[in-house]
Amino acid sequence: MKFFNSSTSFESVLKKYFSFKNETLSLEPFAEFLESTKRADFTDVLNFLKSNSDFAENFKHYIHNIFKGRPFNLSLTEANILSENAFFPELKKRILNKILPPVENEKTVWYMIDNVSLRPKKDLQYLHNLPENEIDEFLDLLDASNFIIQPNVKKELIFSMSILSWRVTGMAMEVEVVRMAPQYRNLDNPFLALQNELEALTEDLKKDPELQLHSKDSRYKQIKIYTEHCHEFVNIAFKNSAKYGISGKINQALLKIRQQTERIYEIVQLLVIDNEGDITIKSKQLIFNILNYKSHKNNIADLINDSTRLLSHLITNHTAETGTHYITSTRKEYMTMFYKASGGGIIVGALCVLKMLYGYIPGSDFSHAFLYSMNYAMGFIMIYLMGFTLATKQPAMTAATMTKVLSEEGNSKRNNTEFAHLVSKLFRSQFIAFVGNVLLSFPIALAIIYGLDVFFSQNLAVERSDKLLKDLDPFKSKAILHASIAGFYLFISGIISGNIGNNSVFYQIPERIAKNLSIRSFLGKKIAKSLSKYYAKNWPGIVSNFWFGVFLGATAPIGLFFGLDLDIRHITFAAGNFALGLYGKDFSVDSYTFWISFVTVFLIGFFNFLISFSLSMFLAFRSRKMNFGQVSEIYKEIFRYFVKNPFKFFFPLSSGLDKKADDLMSSTLTNKKEEH
Repeated sequence: MKFFNSSTSFESVLKKYFSFKNETLSLEPFAEFLESTKRADFTDVLNFLKSNSDFAENFKHYIHNIFKGRPFNLSLTEANILSENAFFPELKKRILNKILPPVENEKTVWYMIDNVSLRPKKDLQYLHNLPENEIDEFLDLLDASNFIIQPNVKKELIFSMSILSWRVTGMAMEVEVVRMAPQYRNLDNPFLALQNELEALTEDLKKDPELQLHSKDSRYKQIKIYTEHCHEFVNIAFKNSAKYGISGKINQALLKIRQQTERIYEIVQLLVIDNEGDITIKSKQLIFNILNYKSHKNNIADLINDSTRLLSHLITNHTAETGTHYITSTRKEYMTMFYKASGGGIIVGALCVLKMLYGYIPGSDFSHAFLYSMNYAMGFIMIYLMGFTLATKQPAMTAATMTKVLSEEGNSKRNNTEFAHLVSKLFRSQFIAFVGNVLLSFPIALAIIYGLDVFFSQNLAVERSDKLLKDLDPFKSKAILHASIAGFYLFISGIISGNIGNNSVFYQIPERIAKNLSIRSFLGKKIAKSLSKYYAKNWPGIVSNFWFGVFLGATAPIGLFFGLDLDIRHITFAAGNFALGLYGKDFSVDSYTFWISFVTVFLIGFFNFLISFSLSMFLAFRSRKMNFGQVSEIYKEIFRYFVKNPFKFFFPLSSGLDKKADDLMSSTLTNKKEEH
């Protein structure tokens, strides 16, 4: 379709094409008329057609002619409904359709809309803005205000519902989908019942083409009830995802089932006519529905939002359960966190020295990436399995916990002050974990490098000291950027942990281990059960820590390979590197270097925390469909609470709110257990 002259008026278009009885099937006259109409006052268009009956009659003849024999079922069964059973194929298809629209059958309404409307969303908005009475008058002029009751239109609508029903029944009967809603295994399947009801309606229409449904019609009521049951099936399946886990394929299948079920309900509503006024209303509604579906058919943002929200909810669900262990309430828990963080600091201090020594080994960028990655990965796994804590691993977990507390229905009437107190407990837990990591990683790194100096009679940190100290100067290096990159990796590792936890539940890995005949016969039932429990408890943490180590270790060598200044900065490693830099200089550094390095260590920790916590909060908010504006009052209350009680954000001071804040957490844990 060519672009049209923007100065062409609707009168000249009507005179050009409809001053005579136009028998053409070309869509160009229709497209030009619509474009010219949008630039004019629609009232003037109506008045012109009313006062020029010949033009109106010729235009009506043309409209009926181009629509004759064009089925519209594709616009109802395909548009704005997932066409693929997996996310990435669907994404690829929509991107391709946006860049190069597909070639459609020219004898369909689908093709007509694509070739008449250059901007479907804007055109739909234009129609929505027109007065209702003027649209009614226009449809009357075209003798189209009652087309919804035409036998061929009703036949198309019922055929569309039947197609959707056949498709949705096939997907809903798949074993993995039925597994998500076991409540329906021993009941009549609502999808089969809906299909039978639609087939019966099709037969009735064949016998009586003038058949018309109304709101009290038993056939309509049955279809409505069955669509509601189908929708409930999907809701139950999604709800059970916390219990059974879910895969991307099943998530996509359930989304598709829900879309098709909703579409069936929307179509059957169009067939319900209770009075004369409903005829025009439903005729208009069908037009608007078709345009609306078509305008969203390749919407990428909707696809991403719908496809990822549930998975992000499941991921944050698993990390939220873990995050509860990182929030201290009593002084004993506070000191326990300090001891665990100190243990993590000891291991990191050793890792700092090992990484420095690996740097002296000659080899390619790939070999150094491997050595650094394994150094970090094995160290982090050791910290995890020994029950120690790496401070910056907490935000990704605790963010999900805090959002879960906020979003629980039982907490909708919570006191914001109680939640602010809970935040103070989270913050001081983070604070003492930072302190424990830093206080131990610095002296341990110093002790190890000193021991190596005594043993080998050589200061091994001399060559690296200048770079180590320069990396701790935010004005001479990209320390803040590199700290932010590390924060992003912390966020990603939290996602990996939640995803592995979800997959473990979905694929029933612990149960498979416990009941595997080979394992039970070789190791015994008791060991198989213990192995199953160990896997369920530790495997997500092991995998996420391994990949976190790989990300940290490979970033600098990969950046060097591509000529990019990429690296990571982590508060605990920064403290260890600070010790190595000072020792390499024999502690002979100027006051600026000392103090800027000292401050930067904590600045790095701040950005590690800020980025990982912010991204995790965003994911957690999004997964639970929470509006950031809805919690603005909570943010203000947290700030007010901090101003009034600043020391509670750093030290475990007792408060009358302790029990209420703990109740918020316990209610969250209780709900989680009930889900399982």
